[in-house]
Amino acid sequence: MDERFPPTSGLVADPRPLAGSWRLNRQLVDRRSGLTGCFHGTLTIAPDADALTWRESGELHWLGRTSPAYRELRLQPDDDGWWMLFADGRRFHPWRLDEPVTHPCGRDSYSGLITATPERMRIRWDVRGPAKDQRIHSRLRRG
Repeated sequence: MDERFPPTSGLVADPRPLAGSWRLNRQLVDRRSGLTGCFHGTLTIAPDADALTWRESGELHWLGRTSPAYRELRLQPDDDGWWMLFADGRRFHPWRLDEPVTHPCGRDSYSGLITATPERMRIRWDVRGPAKDQRIHSRLRRG
């Protein structure tokens, strides 16, 4: 068993119990160039009407530079369960735990896997296509 991450028992399929503050560490790997980077910061998940606002903020370390970075997403219920939306309302991916999720982005495709318990989350994306060949791996801990 991977001691760095809890077993799948206790998964949180309904994301509302995840509301609160999280420490976020993300590794970025560009497999074509061999370049690596990271993002360190916080995630705040906050109730907003019938949905949740997902706000990431921190520092991106890439190509020898450090710069502030942030993004805002939204988790919203609908007939298919919960969906992660971009800030402008477009669908990003369904909120499914321990099941592959996908997001087409132009001719590239994001294939993801989300695992979440009340105290930890892990989100992994593999991005492949003519423009990208990347791995994005986020580890989050409550706090």
